[in-house]
Amino acid sequence: MHAAVDVNCRPLAFVLTPGQASDTRQFQPVLEKVRVRGLLGRPATRPNAVAADKAYSSKANRAYLRRRGIAAVIPEKKDQQANRKKKGSKGGRPVSYDTERYKQRNTVERCFQRVKIWRGLATRYDKSPESYEAGLCLRGSIIWLKSLTPAT
Repeated sequence: MHAAVDVNCRPLAFVLTPGQASDTRQFQPVLEKVRVRGLLGRPATRPNAVAADKAYSSKANRAYLRRRGIAAVIPEKKDQQANRKKKGSKGGRPVSYDTERYKQRNTVERCFQRVKIWRGLATRYDKSPESYEAGLCLRGSIIWLKSLTPAT
């Protein structure tokens, strides 16, 4: 399960893949599914910044974010740093990212915890991908509804 989450731990998009699927390749499909509708106008599809862990660090993902005008808050992997340094001056500049913004990346993990409160989503035994994804959408809707209703 790959997800895009806002700063309030509310899910924006889910992409379901087999367990052995590469994280890096799911980065763009997840961001393509993000649609946030406001009161007026078209839905927003471009966040200000994207905080992701090292699994999503790649030149392709950074170029995709740069093309869309989105700030990348993704640290560089150790092997990528070593390869860049090995190339010397041709390796390019080191990747910079906002460490304070990166501290908010745990919102994704907290969202996963909220989603997996449902036992049916925590354990994925004997479920078709369609029914599991439907459960994810339902749980995401409930999380959004709970965040929009005032607590009594």
